[in-house]
Amino acid sequence: MSTPRLLLIDDHALFRTGLRMVLANGLGPVEVFETSSLEEAMHQDMPPPDVVLLDIQLKGVNGLDGIALVQRRWPDAPVLILSSDTSPATARSALSRGARAFVSKADAAEHVLSLIGQVLRGETLAQPTWAQGDAGGADGAPELRLTARQCEVLDLVSQGLSNKLIARRLGLSENTVRGYVQSLLVALNAASRSQAAFEARRRGLIA
Repeated sequence: MSTPRLLLIDDHALFRTGLRMVLANGLGPVEVFETSSLEEAMHQDMPPPDVVLLDIQLKGVNGLDGIALVQRRWPDAPVLILSSDTSPATARSALSRGARAFVSKADAAEHVLSLIGQVLRGETLAQPTWAQGDAGGADGAPELRLTARQCEVLDLVSQGLSNKLIARRLGLSENTVRGYVQSLLVALNAASRSQAAFEARRRGLIA
């Protein structure tokens, strides 16, 4: 398998440097190209990236408007939107414009690495309920597909285990578990762990 190529587009040099180090240390051999703007990215001479990490708040053309530009330039490259704004409306807008995933800049590094790894492997990501608008089944809830690991975490959350205990049970770091739990809360449109467990049982995701 060839070395994965990632393109990071963000106008904060310090953030780019930090994320580049996280990617290099967490993903193993990887090529990370970086630019501070979409305009710079469009003119950069580089091989097609396997994943594009795009900041939503850029000078000039912003990330939301830039999704289409990236997809025209590299139609096979999934776009992951990076944002400090984690409101459902912002995330829904990004996903509706073609982003593969919406990543909070406050997420734990392990969660971001896990998400990028899933995308590189071509795995199906959990689709948050707010990303589907009004589409869905008879009860208005869209189909939700979770990875095996997400199902494990969800099952343990429903049993009332804390992040620390879940981490011990699954051999993960507590930060990684926290990232999984946060993504599950968003995916299930739940405000609490107990509400997430209730919603998961209602949908038949857990017994």
